Amino acid sequence: MNRLPLNKKVQIINLLVEGNSLRSTSRIVDVSINTVTKLLVEVGMACEKFHNEHVKGITSKRIQCDEIWSFVYAKQKNLPEDKMGGDVWTWVGIDADSKLVVSWLVSERTAEMADVFIKDIAARLRNRVQLTTDGLKAYLDAVENTFANNIDFAQLVKLYGSQQEEIRYSPAACTGSRKTRISGSPDVRYISTSYIERQNLTMRMSMRRFTRLTNAFSKKMENHFYAIALHFVYYNFCRIHKSLRVTPAMEAGLTKDIMEIEDIIKLTVTDHIA
Repeated sequence: MNRLPLNKKVQIINLLVEGNSLRSTSRIVDVSINTVTKLLVEVGMACEKFHNEHVKGITSKRIQCDEIWSFVYAKQKNLPEDKMGGDVWTWVGIDADSKLVVSWLVSERTAEMADVFIKDIAARLRNRVQLTTDGLKAYLDAVENTFANNIDFAQLVKLYGSQQEEIRYSPAACTGSRKTRISGSPDVRYISTSYIERQNLTMRMSMRRFTRLTNAFSKKMENHFYAIALHFVYYNFCRIHKSLRVTPAMEAGLTKDIMEIEDIIKLTVTDHIA
């Protein structure tokens, strides 16, 4: 069996993290789509492990959280009973200063999953923070159960006007927002979800499977999960943030060096980069 050369692996991963689909990547690199998929899964598994082992002990002041919708195989209303998939939500928590993605979770949008997500964020933090989320009610119990009184928590609730006529694919116009203090003493100046919403855009631009109104959506849950794992390691450790001029991981003090695509691939055979 032929082994894929390292330079081909680097090219494949580079194309994937820059928003190419599995099929377009296979055409550009001239390898089978099965080869691309297998590499994505292998690297994605290593990236999940790497994130869990290295993104911890974070000294942060402000965390912003949000959920981004996507679907696997088919939208929930069209999902056959014998298939896995349907509506899938990715919960994401970002440090507002370093832009480091502290935690992410692929799951349903339920109170139980909110609790799992918030507990994972808490486990990665070293100190008390100000937390801002959207108006999802599931956060209320999750934050209280996890942090008790050791948090400055607020929600930013967006207000939308009523739409006179239904326009397909067009959301109602946002007419304003309401900042609500939930617990602790959050600084009203920093009650914002701007950075996490920008991360949502980065996800949609960097992962083809998140692009709306195409047939590039995920067909298998496994591929979806590991593509997200790859994205966040690349974003945190490889991609130089335009305004910071370093990677989020460097800004957060997790590393002094920029990781290369080759380093990500080497995670599949080693747990540590020298």
